[in-house]
Amino acid sequence: MEDEDCPDLVPIEAGGAEGAEPSPSRRIPVTIITGYLGAGKTTLLNYILTEQHNKRIAVILNEFGEGSALEKSLAISQGGELYEEWLELRNGCLCCSVKDNGVKAIENLMQRRGKFDYILLETTGLADPGAVASMFWVDSELGSDIYLDGIVSVVDAKHGLQHLTEEKPEGLVNEASRQVALADLIIINKTDLVSAEELNKVRTSVRSINGLVKILETQRSRVDLSNVLDLHAFDSLSGISLQRKLEHVKTTHAHLDKGIITVTFEVPGNIKEENLNLFIQNLLWEKNVKNKTGCAMDVIRLKGLVSIQGKSHQMIVQGVHELYDLEETAVAWEEDEKRTNRLVLIGRNLDKETIKEVFIATVREKQGNS
Repeated sequence: MEDEDCPDLVPIEAGGAEGAEPSPSRRIPVTIITGYLGAGKTTLLNYILTEQHNKRIAVILNEFGEGSALEKSLAISQGGELYEEWLELRNGCLCCSVKDNGVKAIENLMQRRGKFDYILLETTGLADPGAVASMFWVDSELGSDIYLDGIVSVVDAKHGLQHLTEEKPEGLVNEASRQVALADLIIINKTDLVSAEELNKVRTSVRSINGLVKILETQRSRVDLSNVLDLHAFDSLSGISLQRKLEHVKTTHAHLDKGIITVTFEVPGNIKEENLNLFIQNLLWEKNVKNKTGCAMDVIRLKGLVSIQGKSHQMIVQGVHELYDLEETAVAWEEDEKRTNRLVLIGRNLDKETIKEVFIATVREKQGNS
């Protein structure tokens, strides 16, 4: 059973944390916190809500478990849709509970701008974080106030391996694996409950699914918040760190026949933006790129740095399920630098050789001598 001590509440009039008020026009980063049931999400969020960390964070909790201590202090509205009131906690954080995907809560929260610098959005244990993440890309109105900073997934060191390797019926995706596949940061929690060998197995399993992810190991969900916030996983600011990361990512092998894996490849030269769009749309939208056994490749997460014809800076490409985005980074190509395109894909039925062949055929088509 996870600790569910109720955070101290103070009246909202008492004012927030000390310090300068942030500019109201500044966009606020949103971090999605996901994790399988019992992994330690609630403990992590309670730690954030009770610890003195001098950060002003608004936490949106998703459907508390029955009878949790926090539930007693938060009455859900009559219609059961949303608890409209934001509670201010003694450490300057704000907190509310929702029974939907959290968008209404964020819209409601934005009326309190100046009282917080970060938003953490919890998803339910079985939720697909990709569906939640994509809302921030699709909703342009929401996007003018906030931006998606990253997806954090909490994995239970003791039971995580069992969840990650559980075989699902044909056509169904393993939810725990999908959460790992979409994550920008993995917190392996409860490391004190397992041996070094067991911990290494969990680590290897996580890495086999997502070769790009950063891993933190903790006990009782205690983490340095500077490792969880300001990830910049979805914006062009991640260009420089992404460049370093991509150089070390290796293609992985699935633990299960139909498991999720990471595939990475590099193709030198410049490419046309419309050809890149065509490749991504065939892969993500049409799903007509098949592996050697004839199965459609199912890409859950896509990330890469590409060299677009006519652009002086590296471009970052991001994809979550069917949605993708192309944005210029702050990293300029050097005059004598060999331009190259490096992509990392995480998903099922992926075949590195085939994807690379299709990419080359699509981007080189009608391209002339770039």
